[in-house]
Amino acid sequence: MSKKSGGMKSRDGTPRLADVDLSLHLGRSAYENKLTKLQHLLTQIQQAYLFSGQSAVILFEGWDAAGKGGTIRRISAALDPRSFKVWPIGAPRKYYLERHFLLRFMERMPPNGAITIFDRSWYGRVLVERVENLTPEKRWRSAYKEINDFERMLHDDDTRLVKLFFHISPEEQLARFEERLKNPLKRWKLSYEDFRNRNRWDDYATAIDEMFERTSTDYAPWHLIAANDKKHARIAAMKTITSELSKGVDLEPPLLDETVLDAAKEHMDITPSLIESLAGRTE
Repeated sequence: MSKKSGGMKSRDGTPRLADVDLSLHLGRSAYENKLTKLQHLLTQIQQAYLFSGQSAVILFEGWDAAGKGGTIRRISAALDPRSFKVWPIGAPRKYYLERHFLLRFMERMPPNGAITIFDRSWYGRVLVERVENLTPEKRWRSAYKEINDFERMLHDDDTRLVKLFFHISPEEQLARFEERLKNPLKRWKLSYEDFRNRNRWDDYATAIDEMFERTSTDYAPWHLIAANDKKHARIAAMKTITSELSKGVDLEPPLLDETVLDAAKEHMDITPSLIESLAGRTE
């Protein structure tokens, strides 16, 4: 992880919470300028994936109130919902409790040409289920290998995978909880579990760092986002996503199908220069 997103790696290349620079800040003018450009780039990427048949999965993990939802909303604003889906992940219902924990995520993988976001993900197995003793230790320990194998399968199937973790300080989290408590339109985001989980901050931090150590791989690395400043976090996350999804991808708009162009010519006055730009041919 580069310093630009506020995340650092240890000497062995593994991200660590303790190495994140949470002081990073972005002013409003710079934020709005960068946001517009990144949203335009996301639109180009979606169009390229739609026509090439490539697919992508983006994971959002992080502390409660770390800003995942706000970032997802800015991404969603740039993408056409016909080939884009957000899956908010909560506790599994009974049907999935009786089956392998990865099943409900396998069922939600994007089809060819589509992009999918998971707002929390299969990493709940080694985070909340581990810390809250919802899964026997033998089960969550075996999940590291199962997750790596699953992500290797996605990689081998040409599905791009981007994994983001939003990191904030306990003090910033408490300030955001207070904001939610006071704002009637945000109170729905606050729950008893949010406060209860704060009492186990150190346990979660230990689980998070071990998650990085065990599952940040060459084919599916973790990207650690400094999120004490929401504007910085949104831009850092979107930069990471666009960088990873655009690697080796032709972002030029596709040429118009000749049958569509021929039909348009019957109804419109189209100049030769426009025809050339639309169809990539000369008349």
